[in-house]
Amino acid sequence: MRFKHDENLHPDRAEFLAKRGHDACTVRSQGLKGHSDDEIASVCRTEGRVLVTLDLDFADVRRYPPQQSPGLIVLRLHNESRTSVIAILEGLIPLLEKESPAGCLWIVEEHRVRIHGPEPRENL
Repeated sequence: MRFKHDENLHPDRAEFLAKRGHDACTVRSQGLKGHSDDEIASVCRTEGRVLVTLDLDFADVRRYPPQQSPGLIVLRLHNESRTSVIAILEGLIPLLEKESPAGCLWIVEEHRVRIHGPEPRENL
């Protein structure tokens, strides 16, 4: 799966996914730091990359319709430390192996993932 990590996530989060066989890059590594959310979303669509972000603006389905994207994963965490984010990403690996985020918005919290797509559902 192809991912792009937003600038609000440390680059080692992308490395974590890359070490697990995913194609993961960062906004920073592509010289997109400081670009608008709309520009980032457009680049993700062009590249076919799922955006992983802490930016809650991407959870606005009116502004960023999930069905028009390769996928959006918004981390909505109380603890955004390196350890916490890595643990959350590690917990997502089994779900990513079963289900694609393509055309969906995943709202990832500490103890659940809400998936908004053609039919809303919740995974624990």
